[in-house]
Amino acid sequence: MNEPISTRRAFLRMTAGGLGAIGALSQAWAASDAAGIATRPLGNTGVRVSMLGLGGHHIGRIRDDKLSIQLIRDAIDMGVTFLDNAWEYHSGRSEELMGRALEDGYRQKAFLMTKHHGRDKKTAMAHLEDSLRRLRTDVIDLWQFHEVVYEDDPDMIFAPDGGIEAADLAKKQGKVRFIGFTGHRDPLLHLKMLAYGYPWDAVQMPMNVLDPHFKSFQKHVLPVLVARKIGVIAMKTLASGYVLRANVTAPEEALRYVWSQPVSTLVSGMDSEQMLNANAATARTFRPMSSAEQAVLLEKTKEAGVAGKFEPFKTAPNFDGPIGRKLHGLG
Repeated sequence: MNEPISTRRAFLRMTAGGLGAIGALSQAWAASDAAGIATRPLGNTGVRVSMLGLGGHHIGRIRDDKLSIQLIRDAIDMGVTFLDNAWEYHSGRSEELMGRALEDGYRQKAFLMTKHHGRDKKTAMAHLEDSLRRLRTDVIDLWQFHEVVYEDDPDMIFAPDGGIEAADLAKKQGKVRFIGFTGHRDPLLHLKMLAYGYPWDAVQMPMNVLDPHFKSFQKHVLPVLVARKIGVIAMKTLASGYVLRANVTAPEEALRYVWSQPVSTLVSGMDSEQMLNANAATARTFRPMSSAEQAVLLEKTKEAGVAGKFEPFKTAPNFDGPIGRKLHGLG
């Protein structure tokens, strides 16, 4: 059983190491950019993934199955090969659509990630079998614990017969290549998960131009991930659209800021060809934002970001999925 990293000194050593490595990683990734959509290393896995990822929730919003499937294939054809999904999205429809899209040779072109709500071993394994069937694949590249947003989630996952045992078993069976976790509520919960010392391959978390000002994942979690060479998957990069409501920056500049951090990929919810083409164009023309540019942008976003008003997923339960709420007795 993995034990938490219990001393403050040990945690601070991890954080300090991460801060020192961030600049070097940013420079290395900047040099990898070339024509087309660049790839970046996924932590210490030895795998490179597209810097732009396709969000699974939004593809399930498209009512026409054929249009959704075509969007996924078009994304892969243009180099967006990191695919996000989750067991619960649209009651499994998102996974089913992606599974259909990955036929005809597309599975071999994509890095496939999905997430699950199994806090105990039995439930996690059941979710895994559902996902494998829906996605029409024998192996999932990255399998993540979804929505670690409740205080007792880490303890449940690492309890005897907890979900972490399913993760190890799934890897042993060859049904999963890499293991990670996600969450949008509180960086302290991410640190609690990391404190168990489990060899995570990837972590997914909010990263945007408002995040540094309130309950910041970038300030508190990112250095630890960099120090431990864990892949960083950025999500809510426009704060679920609230960056645009705050009217503090343009979408292109907001994405450029996130890509200028040591993230492996940026998952974007794209439900139209227009949005896919726009984000792909921004990825192709990406150039790293200098420290001075970042400082100016963060000063501009400080007033909007400091109270968390435009990142409601960090404070309000209405962004938490129904499966998690039911699991924790919240209806």
